[in-house]
Amino acid sequence: MEKIKHSHVQVRELKLHVAEIGSGLKVVVFLHGFPEIWYTWRHQMVAVANAGYRVIAIDFRGYGLSEQPAEPEKATFKDLIDDVVSLLDSLGINKAFLVGKDLGAIPAYLVPAVHPERVSGVVTLGVPFMLPGPSAIQSHLLPEGFYVSRFQEPGRAETDFSRFDVKSVIRNIYTLFSGSEVPVAAKEQEIMDLFNPSTPLPPWFSEEDLSIYASSYEKSGFRFPLQVPYRTLTVDCGITEPKVKAPSLLIMGEKDYVLKFPGMEEYIRGGAVKHFVPDLDIKYLPEGSHFIHEQFPEQVNELIITFLNKQTI
Repeated sequence: MEKIKHSHVQVRELKLHVAEIGSGLKVVVFLHGFPEIWYTWRHQMVAVANAGYRVIAIDFRGYGLSEQPAEPEKATFKDLIDDVVSLLDSLGINKAFLVGKDLGAIPAYLVPAVHPERVSGVVTLGVPFMLPGPSAIQSHLLPEGFYVSRFQEPGRAETDFSRFDVKSVIRNIYTLFSGSEVPVAAKEQEIMDLFNPSTPLPPWFSEEDLSIYASSYEKSGFRFPLQVPYRTLTVDCGITEPKVKAPSLLIMGEKDYVLKFPGMEEYIRGGAVKHFVPDLDIKYLPEGSHFIHEQFPEQVNELIITFLNKQTI
């Protein structure tokens, strides 16, 4: 960890926080999810750099130590797509592997769909190919208290979160979203009410880890993270008939609650996802949760490095 270097890089109109390690000719860019920052990739960054790659992990705009956009409520996933391409330009990188988890999986797939010449391969964790738009998630098939629906409602999550300090919000989300059930609140409940204060942190997530996440979100707040991914998930980002031709790997935990989204398991296991990502390999870890890369870092690192090495022979 001490070898990871930090800087701020001008990316379009903002400066993004960039963490970097390694000096290989092949570049791997890691894209985090929510409620995460670059640090979520701490285990993968060191391992992939030791395997001979130049490794970069960013805080998305509006997250962590990156700058906030002037008008967060106007942001869409297109901003993240454009940011990744601009980052490569700013760093003088012609082509890179993209590794995305959760919300980071969406630009990880959409960058090569729009700019295939810039991406050598794609790895995603916890989320398959998804195109933002009205049918991205079939929320209407889930109860009213479905967490995505609640987070999409302007002001509701802000009010919910404001009852707690930032550290508690991160603790609650990490603990709730490590389970195998989709977080759904009752009609008179809020999402934070689902958390049982007696529940310990997952064994793979320390108090020190929590403090690092919390310190970043104390700076950034939740304004942009609620916009992207949640409130822009149903917004069409202008991409029609997307196709990801780059070799790709999807890593899923068998106990990831995302598999219980309506139609999700059939979409993945039935092969419909390969309509959009034809050259896709799918690996499952039987005990894996939504935070599979932190829960089982050695297994995930091996899968990622094996995939990368196959593409660079």
